[in-house]
Amino acid sequence: MEHLHLAAEEDDLYSGYNDYNPTFDSEELDNDAGFQQAVRTSHGRRPPMTAKFPGTAIGGRALGTSFGVESSFGCESRLLKSRMPMASSMGRPMTGAVQDGAARPMTAVRAAGYSSAMTRGSTFDPLGQSKGPAPPLEGKSEDTPDEKVKILEKKVNDLIEESCLAHGLGDLQLSLDRAKEAGRKERALVRQREQSGNADHINLDLTYSVLFNLATQYANNDMYAEALNTYQVIVKNKMFSNAGRLKVNMANIHFKQKNYPKAIKLYRMALDQISNSHKEMRIKIMQNIGVVFIRMGQYSDAITSFEHIMSECPNIKTGFNLILCYYAIGDRERMKKAFQKLICVPLGIDEEDKYIPPNDDTHANLVIEAIKNDKLHQMERERKALAEKFIMTSAKLIAPAIEVTFAAGFDWCVDMVKSSQYVELANDLEINKAITYLRQRDFNQAVETLKTFEKKDSRVKSAAATNLSFLYFLEKDYDQADRYADLAMTADRYNPAALINKGNTVFVKKDYEKAAEFYKEALRNDSSCTEALYNLGLTYKRLGRLEESLDCFLKLHAILRNSAQVMWQLANLFEMLEDPHQAIEWLMQLITVTPTDPQVLAKLGELYDSEGDKSQAFQYYQESFRYFPSNIDVIEWLGAYYIDTQFCEKAIQYFERATLIQPTQVKWQLMVASCYRRSGNYQKALETYKDIHRKFPENVECLRFLVRLCTDMGMKEVQDYATKLKKVEKMKEIREQRVKSAREGSARGTRREGSASSDSGHSSHGTSAKGERLSAKMRALPGSNEPYEASSQRDIDASYVDPLGAPMERPKTAAKKRNEEDEFADEELGDDLLPE
Repeated sequence: MEHLHLAAEEDDLYSGYNDYNPTFDSEELDNDAGFQQAVRTSHGRRPPMTAKFPGTAIGGRALGTSFGVESSFGCESRLLKSRMPMASSMGRPMTGAVQDGAARPMTAVRAAGYSSAMTRGSTFDPLGQSKGPAPPLEGKSEDTPDEKVKILEKKVNDLIEESCLAHGLGDLQLSLDRAKEAGRKERALVRQREQSGNADHINLDLTYSVLFNLATQYANNDMYAEALNTYQVIVKNKMFSNAGRLKVNMANIHFKQKNYPKAIKLYRMALDQISNSHKEMRIKIMQNIGVVFIRMGQYSDAITSFEHIMSECPNIKTGFNLILCYYAIGDRERMKKAFQKLICVPLGIDEEDKYIPPNDDTHANLVIEAIKNDKLHQMERERKALAEKFIMTSAKLIAPAIEVTFAAGFDWCVDMVKSSQYVELANDLEINKAITYLRQRDFNQAVETLKTFEKKDSRVKSAAATNLSFLYFLEKDYDQADRYADLAMTADRYNPAALINKGNTVFVKKDYEKAAEFYKEALRNDSSCTEALYNLGLTYKRLGRLEESLDCFLKLHAILRNSAQVMWQLANLFEMLEDPHQAIEWLMQLITVTPTDPQVLAKLGELYDSEGDKSQAFQYYQESFRYFPSNIDVIEWLGAYYIDTQFCEKAIQYFERATLIQPTQVKWQLMVASCYRRSGNYQKALETYKDIHRKFPENVECLRFLVRLCTDMGMKEVQDYATKLKKVEKMKEIREQRVKSAREGSARGTRREGSASSDSGHSSHGTSAKGERLSAKMRALPGSNEPYEASSQRDIDASYVDPLGAPMERPKTAAKKRNEEDEFADEELGDDLLPE
């Protein structure tokens, strides 16, 4: 007991735990007789005391140990005394006991996290964190052949993906470069496998992907020879399954190159290699074969392909192409049958009624609102619009051919459409019938046809009334145009074409403010309505609001980048705003669009002349005269330019041209004679003056020059011409006196009438003012014996005139035109090729 230390006597309850006690040495247990005896008796099989009494240093607890308490198993005292130091044979030692000067450890040997080398006061570190982090895992070596192969495969796949992404972004060159680089990497990968002895494990799918992507990118970059060679490599390789389908892409390339026989051969080879289970693929290939036959003019062969498709799997495009073939060979009955098949083709889309939300189900309303404009519904609308377009185009095509008259043909088509799923197209066909009358210049029939829609539903009524308003506006029957514009607006207030026509009728009545309101309303209903924006700009121009007009035409130019009318209006507005440099800039842009327009070239010459740049002005006036040698203003400027530069001989040809244009205008002939006189050719000048005197015997200027020339040349006729000159001058004086006396008499009469009552005075003043205006107007007009001379460009409002002579200042009309695209064989058939 001398080695026993109670808990109350010790300051440090857990001291000595790290010291190793030889008593717990288990290596000599085989030689310990007492331990072996205890094992052979029940003493070694007793339950452990630690399960009931944990080994702690609590005082006063009876511990089943060899210190102070005998064993309950009845072992002899000699056994207990013989091996006192051996604790394992006598039970667990008491917690806190010190044996042989060493503190007992917590367990039989030693605790986890404790070391026999540690001494008292060492840091408690059961997890061994003080040793630092664990060493990093050893990485795989990249020098092995398998690792090199995997890295190369990943690079090839990444390059193929980059090539596809670049093509999706529109960068065709980058896409081709990535495809070529992927091809090089893939060949390096094959060599790597062969060097490592794994040639049998070549990744055929990767090779196929690389070659197919490369061929596709060659074709996208119009490198057709390279694309065909790459496709040929794939097709000839028997290890690639289903490679024969790529002959469709090869045929597409030959189609683009217009090598139609080769394209048909490849299409048929591809068709032979595709099983009947791939029905849709076979139908598309047969459709392409039919299209190629149409391009070759072999309509019978094309009909065979299309008829087979319509019997197996009918679709809209094939039905349309079949009608084209029948139209080409002139088979009326088969055209009718094909049209009936076309309108019976199922579209495979849901009815629009399912998108009408019920009023009582909130959840259903939310679902319908979500799917109302999703991708699927957009695709359905596009498919339906395409079908309607093909049906309308087919009807317009065959209507004049299937019956004696086109009206009867349209009526048959309308009856067929009314009995189909496209009932709403019947009214559109009727409107197209009226438009066909217009094209044939049969305006009365067109008007009668459109008037039949006055009692139809609002949409059709609005379209018909819009066209009627347009027709009456062109005929300058503005009252009827206004009436039908109101009718169109009543049927559909949100119809921008109706609002434009209404604004036009107000515009011609010079109520510009009201016209502007209608144009603005049309723009609110349809912000992309270019007619409304153009007419609004013209209206602001008439109102003098030049900045607002300029803003309208600048917006319009952003929409219509190459519109000559818009550019002309912008140039004219900048000229009115006294910014000639900007006006010249816009006109320079305009001549890039219409380089042969003489009016634009003449206007450029006028602006350069006003800026003092005579050489540039001469250049553009000369170009204008070359394209239109009958413009009097241009001819006059060019003749004056040569006179100013002392080249009178060159000016003669321009004044002679003016004489041909206006033979009754004496001034051009006088200018010709003057040019001869200035150049020193007096004999020719004298003959010209004599010729002028015969045509205009009372012209004073001609007689004066005749007298002067005859005097200088010493001719005998001088006295005769001098006598005639005096007579003409005297007659001129008498005429002027008569005109003067007539004016004085009129003025005295006006003063006498002015002395009447105030009411009559006001009326007289109005009459007098009106008379003066009429008098001024009569004075402005040429006399009965004088030819009419057009006012100069500076005296009239500048307005662009196209080569056909239609002034652009007139407001644009907006007729309701529906489906007037005549898209027949060539336009439609090109889209039928099978995508790659």
